[in-house]
Amino acid sequence: MSHPYTSEVKVRFADTDANGHTYFGNYMVFADEVMSEYWVDLGWDIYDVDASPCLVFTVNVNIDFMNECLGGDWLDVGVGFSRIGNTSLTAEFLMTNRRTGEAAAKGTFTSVFVDKTTRKSCPMPETFRATIIARQPELASG
Repeated sequence: MSHPYTSEVKVRFADTDANGHTYFGNYMVFADEVMSEYWVDLGWDIYDVDASPCLVFTVNVNIDFMNECLGGDWLDVGVGFSRIGNTSLTAEFLMTNRRTGEAAAKGTFTSVFVDKTTRKSCPMPETFRATIIARQPELASG
């Protein structure tokens, strides 16, 4: 799985729990923030729902925790798509802790494209599909 987009996230003190390490739910927030940056980079304006041709619902999230992260740690978060369908796609992420050099967490998000009026799944816009495939040609056969 390639990660065509990478960004960094700093673990703040507020992101930690009583054990002094990153609260488990915040890993998903970090991944979602970077994935959102990637969608914007691909031309999908997540901040202007009215201008979007359809809605996008996250319908499944998975995460594997691999190593702990502490307050002050910097995480490199790589994201990309591992599957592209007609009405949905699956994104993958991998977080690496710069302090330790170890993978901290990995996981997936599955998103479904939804008609604004009917709230039923609809085909992914072809221009968005083409942009994704231009970045990740290996998805063209899937």
